[in-house]
Amino acid sequence: MLKIFYGFDQVLTLKPSKNFDVGLIEKGAVAVENGKISFVGKEKDIFSNPYFKKAKKIKLKGTAIPSFVDSHTHAVFAEARLKDFSLRTSGHTYKEIKEKGGGIISSVTALRRASAEDLKEKLLFWSKKFLENGTATAEIKSGYGLDNKNEIKILKTIKETSKETCLEMVPTFLGAHSIPPEFKNSKDYLDYLIKKVLPQIKKNKLAVFADIFCEEGYFSPQESEYYLKECLKAGLKPKIHAEQLKNYGGAGAAAAVNAVSADHMDYANLSDLKALAQSKTIVTFLPASNYFLGLSHFPDARPFIEKGVKVALATDFNPGTSPCFNMQFVISCAVTHMKMTVEQALFSSCLNGAAALGLENKIGSLEKGKQADISVFEVKDYREIAYYFGSNLNIATVKKGNIIYEKNNTVRC
Repeated sequence: MLKIFYGFDQVLTLKPSKNFDVGLIEKGAVAVENGKISFVGKEKDIFSNPYFKKAKKIKLKGTAIPSFVDSHTHAVFAEARLKDFSLRTSGHTYKEIKEKGGGIISSVTALRRASAEDLKEKLLFWSKKFLENGTATAEIKSGYGLDNKNEIKILKTIKETSKETCLEMVPTFLGAHSIPPEFKNSKDYLDYLIKKVLPQIKKNKLAVFADIFCEEGYFSPQESEYYLKECLKAGLKPKIHAEQLKNYGGAGAAAAVNAVSADHMDYANLSDLKALAQSKTIVTFLPASNYFLGLSHFPDARPFIEKGVKVALATDFNPGTSPCFNMQFVISCAVTHMKMTVEQALFSSCLNGAAALGLENKIGSLEKGKQADISVFEVKDYREIAYYFGSNLNIATVKKGNIIYEKNNTVRC
């Protein structure tokens, strides 16, 4: 079916641009055919084109941009970590909370008790929240199972849930998230993942990416490089959590394996920047985590951008350090705390987010031939998306040319 979405104050194409030109079209419109974009331009130009004469016309108000691509989430979990939250607000550190039985392992304990049906129900709930806030595609990691049975349970949950929601899900295997209590050391656990878990993931095609938490007390840069190379052999593309808590060498490991993305990167140094600039690795910043943890330190995105490193933004949605599913808030954090312009933050949340998932030729910008994923915001100027923080300005989400969410209505899938 041929459709025209019109009535917008502004349309942002976010086509690739070295100087972050957002492709602003005043009084723009988007024509869609069979779920893909067939034309983006001035409303008057589309309506005067005979080809679109019989198109279904759908009027929406506000500013239209490509739907957000949230390229880093941990959306499969059993329960909130409210005990951790209380300890943190009482002054306890990340390390102290871990020593008191909190942190990642507490999420592991809860998830191992949970049924697949319960996890699916929760993931469907969160899927609706993503769509309501303008995200149409999200990467979703495992990592709260940490054994063969439960890591597979998580990945199968993602696969099954994706059939019942319009949220496009990209699965990532994060078995190397922490060392479970039944293993004495990281080496034995990584060997277990490589020999016992990876073969099943490969056989059942349960993940696109593999990830590892490269931090002191978890997995070393050398272990991370070795493990990700083994994952590559199993057909999983590498990602890495790196330099979140201190400069530890994770960025070097990312460059060594040409990781698709290196995420967090709060404490990357100049040599890290140089290494990443020479690779194709995308740096994904997760400022909502810094905000929720009450950190005064936020990574400075400007040196990365000036060195030519492609930068993405994501929520890091998880129960312990970032219970945030709203990319609008992430954009505001990036602009106010990371020295990014609104234009840079929008590119990082859409096109570069897609690139962090290897999907930049399919989604992330409004261009002819791309999937028609469009989010519409109740603003007359796109800069208001970052300006008015702390609420949801998204009033409509279009997925593959179909309106799946409108303000004051429930998500339709």
